[in-house]
Amino acid sequence: MELMQKVTIITVCYNVKEALSKTVESVLGQDYQNLEYIIIDGQSTDGTSDYLKSLPADRIKWISEPDGGIYDAMNKGVKMATGQWILFMNAADTFVDSSIVSQVFANDTSDAEIIYGAVQKNGVVKQAEPVHNSHRMFFCHQCVFTRDYLLRDNPFDTHYKMSADFKFFKQMVLQKRRFLKTDIAIANFDTSGISNSSRAAGVAENIRIIFELDSTFDKLRLAPRMIFQYIMCKLRGWVRNLAKNNQHEQ
Repeated sequence: MELMQKVTIITVCYNVKEALSKTVESVLGQDYQNLEYIIIDGQSTDGTSDYLKSLPADRIKWISEPDGGIYDAMNKGVKMATGQWILFMNAADTFVDSSIVSQVFANDTSDAEIIYGAVQKNGVVKQAEPVHNSHRMFFCHQCVFTRDYLLRDNPFDTHYKMSADFKFFKQMVLQKRRFLKTDIAIANFDTSGISNSSRAAGVAENIRIIFELDSTFDKLRLAPRMIFQYIMCKLRGWVRNLAKNNQHEQ
């Protein structure tokens, strides 16, 4: 069994100081003894830099500079990481409790390259699905620990603004990387993030990734589901806009 492997937690953020403070408290509260924490800030203008300067320098590494978006910032974090395992925790997301990292690495993980678990949303635990080539993520990226070399060898594709993590993990499935599923609920997921607020755009990117990576058979199997979801998202958006316009006219 590998003992006390170094784990790097990376948070990328921009103008979310209050949400970030909640995440920082959760990460620093982990009882795992070999933990590295990296924060990549996109040069926020809301006082985030001053907040970062107030944090213990011996426990957090951070930079604050312009970036090309979420996945560019995540790639920067990977380059700074020195842990054998990396997990991305968004600002506003938190670990379910202070012993989560210790629980995950209490067991033998020597044969795994990707460890993933359950997510908690609004107090309800949702178990991740078994590994399969899907039209969507089958776990939340806040709930997955990935070997550092996989992220270095396969950086997030910054052409995608919302679904580069979906592309990365689809690549890992297609490459037959070694996944290990745990029933541990790892993270409390904040449902107000960019992928939730811009659902149709994210679905459109998933469709592009399916056509980029999958075989003809899997394109025919997976793409229709996402095309249907895209149409429904656009319809829901149209209905919401219509309702808002009607309210303004009244």
